[in-house]
Amino acid sequence: MSLFTTTEPPFRFRQGTRPLLISMPHVGTHVPLALASRFTAEARHVPDTDWHLERLYDFADELGASVLVATHSRYVIDLNRPPDDQNLYPGQDTTGLCPVDTFDKTPIYSASDLPGKMEIAARRDAIWRPYHTQLQTELARLKAAHGTIALWDAHSIRSLLPRFFEGKLPDLNLGTANGASCDPALAQTLRGIATSAPGFTGVLNGRFKGGYITRQYGDPSRGIHAVQLEMTQSSYMQEQLPFDYLPDVAAKVQPHVRRMVEAVLGFVEER
Repeated sequence: MSLFTTTEPPFRFRQGTRPLLISMPHVGTHVPLALASRFTAEARHVPDTDWHLERLYDFADELGASVLVATHSRYVIDLNRPPDDQNLYPGQDTTGLCPVDTFDKTPIYSASDLPGKMEIAARRDAIWRPYHTQLQTELARLKAAHGTIALWDAHSIRSLLPRFFEGKLPDLNLGTANGASCDPALAQTLRGIATSAPGFTGVLNGRFKGGYITRQYGDPSRGIHAVQLEMTQSSYMQEQLPFDYLPDVAAKVQPHVRRMVEAVLGFVEER
């Protein structure tokens, strides 16, 4: 019997016409039945999903961006972690490549049925590698077509998570790997949009500096500018079950997100 099987493709992808790829590595909710049967009741709700980001970013197609979307839950495998599972935030608590606990530090697996090295490798081959291969392929295509390009890594998270940060998280958390993944002028433009958005708070390279995707693929010296946006879910949805999208609330923040994405496009298209 295979160590991991799934009936779902590892990603959905729409190819755009302009020099921008939007990646959504944590929006997936699929957990194969055989794996879900090993999960706790809480984990089966996949509460740490980046819910509804495709809806929040529904302007992406209009802007001509390419869009890469995860299908499987981050509890199956986390597409924004290094394949060797190194900690991206040394000295800080984080979840791993194949997490064993939730953001609230409750168990994902019933009993002690944790994934071993071979199962993790099978999940990596089935889900992680195809996603990153597609990401790399599209970046290469965009680079060949446009020269200077951008990668926008879209995320969201509960605004209150004592495990990872004290107090309430700022609403718009921009990460550029401490300035390594995109041009500083672009980062400051984005910071200005985030911090001046009425009713919202913003920060650049605060608690969330960008995960594996931002750090691995952002290379401004080669004309690849990568930015991560980690949004508070309270700015557009219910943070607890049933995790509903709140259109009236989302309508207040969506224009600011769009302005940032448009600023990225404007920056790279001027180069």
